[in-house]
Amino acid sequence: MTLVTVRKKDFNLLDDERLGWICMEPTFLKIRGKDMSVKAQVISQLTKGQQALCMFRVLYDHAKNSVSEYYTWISYLLDKPSYWIGVTGSLRFFGDTSMIRLLDETKGVLEARNRTIGLQWNEATFKDLDHDHQLLVTVSSLFERFMEIAPNSLKQISTYIRSNPQEFVKIES
Repeated sequence: MTLVTVRKKDFNLLDDERLGWICMEPTFLKIRGKDMSVKAQVISQLTKGQQALCMFRVLYDHAKNSVSEYYTWISYLLDKPSYWIGVTGSLRFFGDTSMIRLLDETKGVLEARNRTIGLQWNEATFKDLDHDHQLLVTVSSLFERFMEIAPNSLKQISTYIRSNPQEFVKIES
């Protein structure tokens, strides 16, 4: 278990998004660019709360920047069932039913589209949104809701971290 050392004053002042990032930064440095076995091994050494935070950040940090990144990242996660299960499990861990409902809705929309046109998850690209106006409109609406729900997700997670600091950080004076 890797704990980040944080000064008490900083811990109390970090905003919700930054607090979660600080707690996961060392883990992300260990797994970035590594193969699945290394990632699985590193993640297995984390506490349940750290694992949940890690999987939420895997979704959030990749999907928050644009409609196209939301679309392609959700498709990527759905192509990797263990990742999708990890992300939805992390949201259940933190009690984030709003985000779970949105992700389930997004999955349903994308599954229906893929079935209709015969696409696999791994075939999703940024260009899909350029060539399919209805997909762009639908995913834009889903992304907008993602961005509306995410601050509450971050608040729920930071509340958990602040209530269980020993699971995430080593606080120094």
